[in-house]
Amino acid sequence: AKKAVALDKCSFVSGEVRAILEAASQPAIRKVEIGTGEQKCLVGNETVLFRHEEKFYHPTAIGFIIEDDMAPVELVNALDEVQRLSFERVGQKIGVELIALREKSRDKQQFVKMLNVVINKTQLGIVLMPDSIESLRPALEICAGRRPLVYCNEPREMDAFISICKEYKVPLAFKAKSLDDFSNASKRAIQQGQADLVFHVSSETASECLWQLTQIRRLSIKKNERSLGFPTMAIIEDEDEPKGAAQAAGHIVKYASIVLLKTRKPEYVLPLLTLRQNIFTDPQKPLQVESKVYPVGLVNDRSPVLVTTNFSLTYYTVLGEIESSRVPAHLICLDTEGMSVLTAWAAEKFTPERISDTLIKFKLSDIVKHKDLIIPGYVAMMSGDLEEKSGWNILVGPREAAGLPSFLKNLSV
Repeated sequence: AKKAVALDKCSFVSGEVRAILEAASQPAIRKVEIGTGEQKCLVGNETVLFRHEEKFYHPTAIGFIIEDDMAPVELVNALDEVQRLSFERVGQKIGVELIALREKSRDKQQFVKMLNVVINKTQLGIVLMPDSIESLRPALEICAGRRPLVYCNEPREMDAFISICKEYKVPLAFKAKSLDDFSNASKRAIQQGQADLVFHVSSETASECLWQLTQIRRLSIKKNERSLGFPTMAIIEDEDEPKGAAQAAGHIVKYASIVLLKTRKPEYVLPLLTLRQNIFTDPQKPLQVESKVYPVGLVNDRSPVLVTTNFSLTYYTVLGEIESSRVPAHLICLDTEGMSVLTAWAAEKFTPERISDTLIKFKLSDIVKHKDLIIPGYVAMMSGDLEEKSGWNILVGPREAAGLPSFLKNLSV
């Protein structure tokens, strides 16, 4: 019951009982792999409805739809745009995972030609969106090794798509009108040996789509409805880019495993990546950096010394402002278990005693010749106590990090 011992180690379990127990031990939502190697994308395998109950494990995969009726040069330019959608935020690399090639030309040779360009130009995961089964086989012949996700747009061709996906051992995505249709289709696919499935949830309105996504997650986790326990996909077709980005944001929060967009503009993509990063962090383990002294710029023994917490967002905000001031400085990150300044102060993680101990631990007296320490303006009330306990001269800095550039430029240590 606790899943502490592997079933294989029990020699007394009959074949029938083993099958029942193995089925019961499977995750509520199946994990599906798209792509290979470093670019492998995992979706599904979620265990809760709300992240505060545990956490969400696999971030929503974000990708872009590119149609095959464009010129090769246009396709290369589009792929270059996608490749540039990689950013760094609070010390983490964030970017997109998928390229979806849609057959609009109704020409399988054109589809395969454009697919070759995609394969040679990018290592991102591939979603194949052929117009018919005739275009799928030649496409899989050249990219099955990349483990693409195959999308079936026509319910009447479902069985043929199941057969070829099983043959090439690649996952299959399909759409259905209702939860019952999804359930029946997944049962049919599993009976035919195709277990790696993705549900494309498509409705006339955003609210209907949200309702279906929520019900699929709820029924698979709370009711253990195995026929609905698969990752989900939302495709944003809206030509209104701000509206489409808003819909995508809603689907990232609840509960799409994959979101495919048409727009590739950074001003719409970066907010979605930022939202995803925030939603898929562990709420019980805030993002934090290593507690140590960070040299910012070409520091020397007369450079100012600042102290802050090791909460990633706080650290990178302060770091950016110090860098923009062009004043080299030593930045001490106190171990506050990832709490921000005021939260850490209220929780007694950012106290005069702990700061004093940290100054000794990191041997600041050996790093700089002066004894001036700059503390955040929000904890100015501790300056007297800290000065007494540490023996350092305490300077109260600005309340907001944005005030650091002017503060440091006017500082004489």
